Amino acid sequence: MKKVISVFVIMVMVLSLVACGGSGGDETDSSSNTDSATDATTDTTATDDTSSEDAAASGDDNTLTVWCWDPAFNINAMEKAEAIYQQENPDFKLNIVETPWEDLQTKLTTAASSGQLDTLPDIFLMQDNAFQKNVISFPDVFVDLTNMDGIDFSQFAPAKAGFSSVDGKNYGVPFDNGAAIAAYRTDVLEEAGYSLDDFTDITWDEYLEMGKDILAKTGKPLLSGLAGESDVIVMMLQSAGGSFFDENGDPFIVGNEVLETVAEQYLELVEAGVLIEVNDWDQYIASFNNGTVAGTINGAWIMASIQAAEDQAGNWGITNLPKLEGLSAATNYSTQGGSSWAVTTNSDNPELAADFLGRTFGGSVEFYEQILPTGALSTYLPAADSDAYTVPSDFFGGQEVFALITDYAGRIPQSNTGVYFYEARDAVATAITTSVHGGDLQSELQVAQDTLSFAMGR
Repeated sequence: MKKVISVFVIMVMVLSLVACGGSGGDETDSSSNTDSATDATTDTTATDDTSSEDAAASGDDNTLTVWCWDPAFNINAMEKAEAIYQQENPDFKLNIVETPWEDLQTKLTTAASSGQLDTLPDIFLMQDNAFQKNVISFPDVFVDLTNMDGIDFSQFAPAKAGFSSVDGKNYGVPFDNGAAIAAYRTDVLEEAGYSLDDFTDITWDEYLEMGKDILAKTGKPLLSGLAGESDVIVMMLQSAGGSFFDENGDPFIVGNEVLETVAEQYLELVEAGVLIEVNDWDQYIASFNNGTVAGTINGAWIMASIQAAEDQAGNWGITNLPKLEGLSAATNYSTQGGSSWAVTTNSDNPELAADFLGRTFGGSVEFYEQILPTGALSTYLPAADSDAYTVPSDFFGGQEVFALITDYAGRIPQSNTGVYFYEARDAVATAITTSVHGGDLQSELQVAQDTLSFAMGR
């Protein structure tokens, strides 16, 4: 990959990432929440003005400045981590600056492209699918955490750690669990003569056939998705370790066996009516909250939206994804969404930052027990052994869903997201959307490859 990128391409990258930052697709509800922080008892600064004195790295031996978004999810987790670390380091403090994802990406790009790294904090949160792009584009910003004391990357789900790894080096400490789940209305399955076990460890072909039968018997499709988006497509692709890029980072859309299998499967699901497309995120959430569809497939964070329909408590179950037929690398596991923590080279004390992250996000089961009620599931594998992760969920039919999903996270195959992941994702989504409406799939995939090549300057 080229490490020197023209100003034009940098601005294209910024616009692309900003456009994705607030969506309900690759970003979770927590990722797009930009409400102001309200807890006056903490050191949280409810501003994203990085020109202020406390927005850059603290320069204090015991204080670290952190940029992240969403008070209820990410900021809450940082506050809990601060309290855990203070148990052995009472003088330690965090200055948490609420910074919406879109603003964070813009500020990072501006600082790196202008050489003004002194505007950056000690630690910031980075969306997983943007992590490699930023490390490769701005290598001078990120501290290599691979051999930092206190961080054992083998204790994280490999696929999750892979999002923030470049050339075998770790630049991020994994945070929230984006492991994908298949959730079903078990009462609807039973009405059609099926159970959750019938949908466990299955293939997409089996899913399609059962979905047709359920649609005929109940009038309910199994799945919904956003028209023109690629969330389901990406989950299917990543479940077999597939990518939009080859090992050299070049566009790999045409002739990509895994991607072609995914596209054909998706088109079959839509044609059969087993998957219905909706126009926006609100309609997507409503489709399973109001019973239009009998299930959903997404990152584990979607459970919060599922549980918004309180009248459906006890009528939902969770299992793994269908896998692609005929591919040796196919699995029933994938990922969607999630973020990781980075340490910047502007930090005066990167060792403290790494130790803090390693002993909390990367080493404390107690920490993950405390943030579990917010829906912040861990990719730190030892947390799965906690009693908190084995508490049955009444909403999901008594299943131990937290332990189940943590187990899924450890089974996700690694996938090369690439520097231009968002551009590739959007180009392929356009190709498949056009194919849904009658376009020739192979021709549209060629258009997608040409579009991606142009964006990459190839």
